Amino acid sequence: MKNKKLVIFGAGETADIAYEYFTHDSTYEVVGFTVEDAYKTSDTLYGLPIISFSQIKDHFPPSSVEMFVAISYTKLNRVRAKCYNMVKEAGYTCATYISSKAFVWHNATIGENCMIFENNVIQHKVQIGNGVILWSGNHIGHQTKIHDFVYISSHVVVSGFCEIGKSSFLGVNATFNDKIKIGGDTIVGSGALITKSFLDSGKLLIGAPAKSGPVNSYITFGVQENEI
Repeated sequence: MKNKKLVIFGAGETADIAYEYFTHDSTYEVVGFTVEDAYKTSDTLYGLPIISFSQIKDHFPPSSVEMFVAISYTKLNRVRAKCYNMVKEAGYTCATYISSKAFVWHNATIGENCMIFENNVIQHKVQIGNGVILWSGNHIGHQTKIHDFVYISSHVVVSGFCEIGKSSFLGVNATFNDKIKIGGDTIVGSGALITKSFLDSGKLLIGAPAKSGPVNSYITFGVQENEI
């Protein structure tokens, strides 16, 4: 039953996917989209209005809707974090989507504006922050902590008692042994095997076992010095 109304922040690929999942597998009714004013190139999507963010309160005030920021890992998750903060400062509550086909243990905690796709396993006392995306088929082991604005692609195995630093990106099929910690802004390459902790921020980890790559994560994702 649709008993809550939702505006999606974004009008690109991630917003398209968010519309699909919220529409067909949640209690939310999507009633519109919003984008930053400079990025508004159309008036409608799926027959629903696209409103410039500067005007969103006139059409959908915070008391009437929740919002979901549907932005990918652009600029090492910086853009999603920026837009989430804009939405919160405007007074909106941010919705979280958890697939009906995900397994989430009862004492796991999941923050705002997260998207948990199908076939994720989230175990005992896992902590997931705000703005985290878990694409399909990941395993998050017991008592692991995932900080805000992390992006986990697909078929990643994070064992128990790990800690994933803020704004990190974990590539497809990456594997973490128990009790591993990685610093913020870390990129873990596809298929990497993390057998020890890397606590410094901005690492690019590649290989099996993983080692630091030839450049840092900021260069890899095009993050400028003033954005770090």
